[in-house]
Amino acid sequence: MFQRFFAFLALSAALLTFAQAQEPQSNLQRTKFTAGMYQIDAQIAQTPEQRQIGLMFRKEMPQAEGMIFVFEQPATQCFWMKNTLLPLTAAFVADDGRIVNLVDMNPMSEDSHCSKEPVRFVLEMNQGWFARKNIKEGSKLGGELFASRR
Repeated sequence: MFQRFFAFLALSAALLTFAQAQEPQSNLQRTKFTAGMYQIDAQIAQTPEQRQIGLMFRKEMPQAEGMIFVFEQPATQCFWMKNTLLPLTAAFVADDGRIVNLVDMNPMSEDSHCSKEPVRFVLEMNQGWFARKNIKEGSKLGGELFASRR
């Protein structure tokens, strides 16, 4: 009887963990910065767990919002879209705020998309946002996040 009870508890805990993993993260710290004359309100994914979950399971995102992934040091960063429902564009960003490259990423894909050079920041926005604002490779993002690294 105790074995069944503990098996039930273990199964319940596993299902609860899986259900929580299916929820988008929404309580991350936020920051604001600029891209040309446009303002972006971004959630900050800075821990390994936050970066791993990213925008997974999110069904919608306002147009002027995104998520910025912050890494400890510059490296070639590669992203994929497993469990991500929204089409996104990733901007790989150097320490000084310069956009190194932009990559459109399709939902639910395990295709890898990488930075062209080592970066510490990756900004994900709704797909097409950068193109509609005429923000391209070489454009600069401005704000406190980048000001201290210039």
